[in-house]
Amino acid sequence: MPVSINKHHLLVLFLLLLSLLPLSVFARQFVVVLSQDDLKDTPSPTSDDLFNGDSSEWDEVSNSDAKWDDELDPGSWRPALEPELLSDFQTEDEALYYSGLRKMISAASSGDSRLMEVAASEIETAAAAGYSHAQSAIGFLYQMGQLKERNKAKSFVYHHFAADGGNIQSKMALAYTYLRQDMYNKAVQLYAELAELAVSVFLISKDSPIIEVRLHKGAEENKDDLRKLHGEEDEDFQIMEYQAQKGNAAAMYKIGIFYYFGLRGLRRDHTKALSWFKKAAERGEPRSMEILGEIYATGAGVERNYTKALEWLTLASKQQLYSAYNGMGYLYVKGYGVEKNYTKAKEYFEKAADDEEPGEEASGHYNLGVMYLKGIGVKRDVKLARNNFIKVANAGHPKAFYQVAKMFHTGIGLKKNLPMAIALYKLVAERGPWSSLSRWALEAYLKGDIGRAFLLYSRMAELGYEVSQSNAAWILDKYGDRGMCIGESGRCTDSERHQRAHSFWWQASEQGNEHAALLIGDAYYYGRGTERDYLRAADAYMHAKSQSNAQAVFNLGYMHEHGQGLPLDLHLAKRYYDQALEFDRAAKLPVTLALTSLWIRKNYANSFLIIDSLPGFYPKVEAWVENVLMEEGNATILTLFLCLLTVLYLRERQRRHAAAAAAAAEDGVPPNHVN
Repeated sequence: MPVSINKHHLLVLFLLLLSLLPLSVFARQFVVVLSQDDLKDTPSPTSDDLFNGDSSEWDEVSNSDAKWDDELDPGSWRPALEPELLSDFQTEDEALYYSGLRKMISAASSGDSRLMEVAASEIETAAAAGYSHAQSAIGFLYQMGQLKERNKAKSFVYHHFAADGGNIQSKMALAYTYLRQDMYNKAVQLYAELAELAVSVFLISKDSPIIEVRLHKGAEENKDDLRKLHGEEDEDFQIMEYQAQKGNAAAMYKIGIFYYFGLRGLRRDHTKALSWFKKAAERGEPRSMEILGEIYATGAGVERNYTKALEWLTLASKQQLYSAYNGMGYLYVKGYGVEKNYTKAKEYFEKAADDEEPGEEASGHYNLGVMYLKGIGVKRDVKLARNNFIKVANAGHPKAFYQVAKMFHTGIGLKKNLPMAIALYKLVAERGPWSSLSRWALEAYLKGDIGRAFLLYSRMAELGYEVSQSNAAWILDKYGDRGMCIGESGRCTDSERHQRAHSFWWQASEQGNEHAALLIGDAYYYGRGTERDYLRAADAYMHAKSQSNAQAVFNLGYMHEHGQGLPLDLHLAKRYYDQALEFDRAAKLPVTLALTSLWIRKNYANSFLIIDSLPGFYPKVEAWVENVLMEEGNATILTLFLCLLTVLYLRERQRRHAAAAAAAAEDGVPPNHVN
């Protein structure tokens, strides 16, 4: 939703629709509501504040050479997933850690609990010697209850020591733990640090997407979207590759993007990406010229070369690709390959901001915001900086999320609000290099290695990734009987599996996943993985109802109808059934049956015809109609049932008419006048 900002700041409400990826299948939308109170005047920053007017503090990229993902994520699981990346280990503890990690991943794939024991033993030995990355893995095992008694306190201690030793994934786990416990002061410090690390690997205009794909839609596999993510084996990709090989520059650029960021189920491969970008650029493709310029300017995957960077960016800008002016402005503001010139830098950023393509102007506004925030070449103006950042955040720009988060964190430009700062920092932090585990999890799932996928999604879930939490829970519910779930003493018992799935769904529901909230309600209603508790079931359904979930609203109506966890109230039950139909027209059949049940309950309270089962078919109405109702025998039964209801209705009508006639006769009213 576009945000209008007037120069006097007289607006009452901003709605910032912040998405983590351009495709909705990959991410949830995040909505930030800014009130007039948030936008009230705040103290201007002083020289001692967080921001100073030195271009060396430019947030895009630091002066040092760009760091590789593994440098920003020490102890990364990537070498265990890509054995070819393993080199000579510097210490015996490091060798033991990666040996154990490889065995743990292999054991997850095969469901071999004995191999998992060996893996845990090796990792524990390294952890006991003080190797921080092994301590992080042990914290994960305690959190999961995997060959360890599930113990959140021990998990916290191990993650605490690991984080002190520099393990970034443990910092993510701790930040998420603090967030869940409403310990905002500690959570905001960690998430701010993690977000800053994540921002440091972004390109000038292109942001690193978070590769989180939801495996399911409701209770069913998300087949339509997963079909497009089979990498080089995908038919659509092969067609695009064929077009690229035949000289289609646009196809070359897209394939380059896929390889550079690891999209569409492909492994990241900067070498292949650069090759495709260069081929496309040679054919005049401006977007490829721009990204080559940014890559050479930042040293992202290549050795920095500012001369080449300026050449490519200049060529792109000459083809009216306005976003290329951002890279040129960056070179001038930093003085890379050119003489530092803030005036010229500002002119280039303003040109980029004038881009008429929706969303393409975002980086220009962002860079102008940084200049005004820090007073680089312009008079410092925090309000103008804030307005630029808000406009860019509205376009889904993660660097702008980071700046708005800092304003909420420090109280400069916006009223101090730690929960809002944490939410925005978290969005940015989740784009850091440590998110690459989700790529490996998806690849494993697509290849049928459910155990490995579950292990990796479980690790991501511990770090606070909502999509991974729901994916791990869904895998347990759908494939748990395959034996890939390792519990405290070997393969998971049914109780352990249900409890683990319940925990994942609960965490996902806390982060706004309505399907997870619905399943938590079902778990309490039926006693799956927890004790049956109708009151908690009703609370969970109410949470899902707040997100307009028709199934949850229907279930609340049922619980009111039967007095389970909610007061027996047939009128309120009807209101909920009607509301379910308003939320989802596909609910017409179950709502009709439920309303029929209410009518029978009201008029034939002692009849055996009361419908007394929570309709589990509602989410699959179309399939239920096709597979059940369309069967000849079932259709006959349903017809007889409807005939029976018709007979009951007519008998009831006849009874009421007779009663009315009798009452009229007593009053001396002629029968002809009885209606």
